[in-house]
Amino acid sequence: MWLARSLAGVVTLALVTGGAPAQPAKTLKDQLTGTWIHVISEVTSPDGKKLHPFGETPNGILIFAPTGHFAQIHIASEVPKFASANRLKGTPEEYTAVSQKSLSIFGTYTVDEEKRTVTFKITASTFPNMAGEVQVRTIDTLTADEFKNTAVVAGGRGSAFNLYKRAK
Repeated sequence: MWLARSLAGVVTLALVTGGAPAQPAKTLKDQLTGTWIHVISEVTSPDGKKLHPFGETPNGILIFAPTGHFAQIHIASEVPKFASANRLKGTPEEYTAVSQKSLSIFGTYTVDEEKRTVTFKITASTFPNMAGEVQVRTIDTLTADEFKNTAVVAGGRGSAFNLYKRAK
């Protein structure tokens, strides 16, 4: 009888302490998949100067689909509304503000587990020169709730840092 109780105790202890078969670890791609809210973008120029191209409190979203597609929209919170209330009838100054304070891109992405990078293959962008570009971003931090990445900025303008929080 004592042997049966001892075995039952060992089995119970194994189950409580994690003796059950381990679940396979999630890949970086699995962890990235979903919707992220844009918190900050910061560009550091070669001379060390910091710039926030979308302001201190940007609006935006980054979506990674499990199919390997992505969409990113970054918009500064201080973009002024058009006086005409018609997006097709803005003034040159209004169009300039929108162009300089927002960026949207979409395309496909791949994740390199070993290098901890995500590579964007851009299909199209609100900045047309980015169409067809391949951009590599280093995954600095990736938790269930936070995603930080860095990348080299085109044109020798320095490096970019982005912070996102998981959408709830």
